Amino acid sequence: MSERRTVALVTLGCARNEVDSEELAGRLAADGWDLVEDAANADVAVVNTCGFVEAAKKDSVDALLEANDLKDHGRTQAVVAVGCMAERYGKDLAEALPEADAILGFDDYADISDRLQTILNGGVHASHTPRDRRKLLPISPAERQDAEVALPGHAQDVPPEDLPDGVAPESGPRAPLRRRLGSSPVASVKLASGCDRRCSFCAIPSFRGSFISRRPSDVLGETRWLAEQGVKEVMLVSENNTSYGKDLGDIRLLETLLPELAEVEGIERVRVSYLQPAEMRPGLIDVLTSTPKIAPYFDLSFQHSAPSVLRAMRRFGDTDRFLELLDTIRSKAPQAGVRSNFIVGFPGESEADLAELERFLTGARLDAIGIFGYSDEEGTEAVGYENKLDAEVIAERLSHISRLAEELTTQRAEERVGETLSVLVESVDEEDGAVGRAEHQAPETDGHVVFTTSEGLVPGRMVEAKVVGSEGVDLVAECLVEEAGR
Repeated sequence: MSERRTVALVTLGCARNEVDSEELAGRLAADGWDLVEDAANADVAVVNTCGFVEAAKKDSVDALLEANDLKDHGRTQAVVAVGCMAERYGKDLAEALPEADAILGFDDYADISDRLQTILNGGVHASHTPRDRRKLLPISPAERQDAEVALPGHAQDVPPEDLPDGVAPESGPRAPLRRRLGSSPVASVKLASGCDRRCSFCAIPSFRGSFISRRPSDVLGETRWLAEQGVKEVMLVSENNTSYGKDLGDIRLLETLLPELAEVEGIERVRVSYLQPAEMRPGLIDVLTSTPKIAPYFDLSFQHSAPSVLRAMRRFGDTDRFLELLDTIRSKAPQAGVRSNFIVGFPGESEADLAELERFLTGARLDAIGIFGYSDEEGTEAVGYENKLDAEVIAERLSHISRLAEELTTQRAEERVGETLSVLVESVDEEDGAVGRAEHQAPETDGHVVFTTSEGLVPGRMVEAKVVGSEGVDLVAECLVEEAGR
């Protein structure tokens, strides 16, 4: 019997990329590839790249170069780039980065096994010419569901009887195609792909395409499969979850779907990410703040709060309206978690605009804040804007607002001392003890909870804990006796 083919998937970027990697893993496992964690032990290293901002693209290039070095002293024979940067730049990236043996776009995902085998055999796969993927779907959202377009994370095209153990689907003609990479009790689920918004600073719609929802039955089927794999918390991800259902004839479909997801056996918590403030609805706020097992968690993409900057960004709102939205949320769920990202140094941003942003941040009491300095992204409207700020000014504002954000989120964590929180235990080891996350803390981005003792705690367990201290954005908590002994 010939030696098995091995492949390692290295994932960079956001949770959406993690879902895409698990789809690729499912496809490869279904075709007989062995998945290994360490790229040095793989015949092929597949790097799922991020193409969001310059820093992320640099990290992706560095990962590709690091994987390429393995070819000199390891088992690795080929390095392949997939993901957003690969899709966004195609043949241009291939020419600029000859160290990568292939650059594969989203359209290659369905044939990923054949592509990798060709490359492993010494063949060449021609990289695609970059194109605007928004043009691949009809302008009308209602006409998009039947379009034949590659949508990473939506895969449902392999019959169950053809799949090995550990690869979804295990039943049902429209269950997901997916193989878990790791054993975390948390997993992301794609709710939709693409975006119809036209923010002047963002290039994501050009390479992720227009917005298209997954069918509720597909989301439920994948969640049930994940629960069977031991997952306790699912996080719904897309470029814009508040638009879910608009192409299925019901813009309020998320409000219907969430309670159904919360009832899936084995699931202890459902979290929704990527919400647009301008699209928040009273009914959605009600469901997010009052449904058992649905985390009262609001990942709101504010980006700024000064009206002139927001209009230049092609966005809506202002400081007072945003604060009113937060007041509404907290009136229904006082312990609700809120996080957001902001861009400073946007073209034309004045000192008064920056002061307005400071006013919002000071009053918002956010649990987690991401601050980014503006940089031109090719293909975006803002590249052509006048009144660009000097790099030194942007760096100074970035430093100033970042310090303020750190101070404010530390204060917010201190406010939580004395609260009783539901905490999902994620890891227990001798070095770090027991670590978990409360409802207001999303994976990777929002801090975590450190338990004062790990006795009786195991990963995947949901416990009640009282916050007794804080360390920056992280909390220190005591597990309540009756819960720990359960």
